[in-house]
Amino acid sequence: MSLTPVTAAPVPDARQPIDHQLAGGRAYPRYVLALLTVTLVLSLVDRQVINILAEPISRALKLKDWQIGLMSGFAFAIFYTSFGFPMAWLAERRSRPAIIAGSLATWALFTALGGLARNFTQLLLARTGVGIGEAGCIPPAHALISDYFPPERRATALAIYHLGVPIGGLLGLTLGGVIADAYGWRAAFAIVGAPGLIVAAIAFLTLKERRDRPLVGPGASSPAFRGLADVIRYLRAKRSFWLVSLAAGTQAFIAYGHAPFGIIYFLRAHGRELTAIAAGFGLKPAGFLGLSIGLISGVAGVVGTLLGGVIADRAARRDARAYCTIPAVASLAAMPLTMAVYLVPSAPAALALLALPALLTSFWLGPVYAIEQGIAPPTMRATTSAILLFILNSIGLGLGPLCVGLLSDTLAGRFRLGAAEGVRWALVLSSLLSIVVFALFWAARKTIRADMWSDRDERGPARQHAANPGS
Repeated sequence: MSLTPVTAAPVPDARQPIDHQLAGGRAYPRYVLALLTVTLVLSLVDRQVINILAEPISRALKLKDWQIGLMSGFAFAIFYTSFGFPMAWLAERRSRPAIIAGSLATWALFTALGGLARNFTQLLLARTGVGIGEAGCIPPAHALISDYFPPERRATALAIYHLGVPIGGLLGLTLGGVIADAYGWRAAFAIVGAPGLIVAAIAFLTLKERRDRPLVGPGASSPAFRGLADVIRYLRAKRSFWLVSLAAGTQAFIAYGHAPFGIIYFLRAHGRELTAIAAGFGLKPAGFLGLSIGLISGVAGVVGTLLGGVIADRAARRDARAYCTIPAVASLAAMPLTMAVYLVPSAPAALALLALPALLTSFWLGPVYAIEQGIAPPTMRATTSAILLFILNSIGLGLGPLCVGLLSDTLAGRFRLGAAEGVRWALVLSSLLSIVVFALFWAARKTIRADMWSDRDERGPARQHAANPGS
């Protein structure tokens, strides 16, 4: 079945940036971006809080490392990725603000319910509910942001939105650790889940759908959307999309695999040192560690995410391959620094080193999501986002924590390294996957310029020439 072109209505003044043509000028698009960023922050808080709570939960419920990996990654990811497609289907047809608000209320409620779990199965079910709710967060948000911001500003806008990742991680670790120290891990789940219900109401009442505005410039056309099969058929020839998706998935494998076990490593390998340092601040080790890692990785992640988006947008004006080059180089440079975090003998030195890989491994967010939204026509953007997230989170969230946990158990047991050394070498060995990330991003450079839909259609021949020098 072929894709039937649908001619878009002309833009009143194609020389104006898209967000100037919206009622309210620049102010409302910025508000939309800010509120959507807050929803992503809450998503990451509710997703990541379990990482700082993993060790006390493990002791309370008597869990093994593979169960921690299953609970913190696989159970969440399998439903998060599976429900992403029906949510994207709805987002192409129904109110995206309503989907985002309803999803936020769902995952916030299930986060709070996690505090009532009395055994592993109940906690697993609660985290499954969080995954189902969060499936309706990113795909409709990506599509909405892309309708408010033009192609040449999209990587920056999406990078600002994805500041929610490091900020949410920062808050999840710091708040989770401090609250757990003071009131226990059950209270931590309830307290971090509650704000989502308030923000969900605000999103439902104030976010506006923008499908009624022109999506592209004069003379442009967009393939009609019929369903997931049509989007996959359209993307099948876009080689760079699949390479970038696999690269992002492998990068996420490292990040999500290290998230719970990096904290567990510090508590096991540097427990006495951390206890002494934390006591000087009037904190327990988990609270001190959550605050330290949250601030270090959170601030570095914010800077890296913003830099990656801004640098990519500026460099891509000359050559669209920059969207692949920047995350490729950053991921390779981060590898030895990540390994050093787990090999240095001093806890303060390890925590200080953490800032550099946290900064570099955040560079990919803006460029990757700009590629995803740039390759897809407006009628397919939510579904394209869902496909990317399915690949990214199946590999990253689904397999990362589980595989690192299994590797830790294997090294600790079969090779008799002990719990602390098992998790250390599981983290070091998994860091080598950065080589794969680099290779995939670099391979995507070959076809990215030809695959970018928005450069050709949303801004016409002039934009195409800028993205393809020498064409």
